[in-house]
Amino acid sequence: MLHLPKLTNTQQEAVLKLIAGTTAFDNTPPIAEHILLHLRHGGDKADSYLLVEQGNQVIGYAHLDQTDLVAGPSVELVVDPKFRGEGVGRQLLSKAIEICGNGLRIWVHGDQPAAHALATSFGFEKIRTVLQMSKPLTDIQQLPKVGKKEVDEDIVIRSFLPGIDSDAWLSLNNKVFKEHPEQGNWQLTDLNIRINEEWFDAQGFFLAEINHKIIGSTWTKIHGSHTHQHEADEESHAHPAIGEIYITAVDQEYAGRGIGKVLTLTALNYLKYQGLSDAMLYVDFDNKAALNLYQCLGFTQCGMDILYRLKA
Repeated sequence: MLHLPKLTNTQQEAVLKLIAGTTAFDNTPPIAEHILLHLRHGGDKADSYLLVEQGNQVIGYAHLDQTDLVAGPSVELVVDPKFRGEGVGRQLLSKAIEICGNGLRIWVHGDQPAAHALATSFGFEKIRTVLQMSKPLTDIQQLPKVGKKEVDEDIVIRSFLPGIDSDAWLSLNNKVFKEHPEQGNWQLTDLNIRINEEWFDAQGFFLAEINHKIIGSTWTKIHGSHTHQHEADEESHAHPAIGEIYITAVDQEYAGRGIGKVLTLTALNYLKYQGLSDAMLYVDFDNKAALNLYQCLGFTQCGMDILYRLKA
């Protein structure tokens, strides 16, 4: 087994072939789309990779991401369907645990009983079931304009101001997500880590406030840039960027006033005018209010992911 900070062109092509073949076999992608995009266009310098090879063929692959200092490291892996049941997935997950340690999270995409069984056999516990939903942004007419009829006139929608709004936003976040396994109990350091991420854009981080009190928010997140370099001596290359509605929160004291809807519409319009053609989001399967809202706005389910975490 190889643990690599970067893939050669030949290795990259072999991994992409493995993912494409597995996607066709299972009728669902085994790797998250934003990871696949980075892989297809040369990888990301913060990632590392595990490869299991047989001859000139890659029969097992794992993507390791140890950059999230808040939620912890994560792994996504795929095994060639022809080699399932031969211990390849177990080898990959064992090595990932050796590298990342306790707290490792693993995403299983789609309804894959063998993958779920593999995770639980190592002592991973299910912590989240998430639906992936998407919506085209190609026709601006699909996005109703935000106006006074959408939300109470005394509610103001504006962009986030780092530092100035940080403490008030944290209070809202921790109130709304007090029982959430990943989003709850954030500290200022947790927020600042994300503010310092390359993808963060304060102009695309929207707040709803009334009488200068923050009562709702939503972020936008763009996976991949239109053009970037991974190393100084590498050529720039294009990325088909993906727009995401990322972390929406509304104070329950103000529920029923259209705040979630107007924030989502504002975010969709913002992503549209960044030149993106599609928007996606993740929503917990048991969040019925959010599901109803997104379905009303034209989102449809396009996948389901299960997140497991290794018990300490």
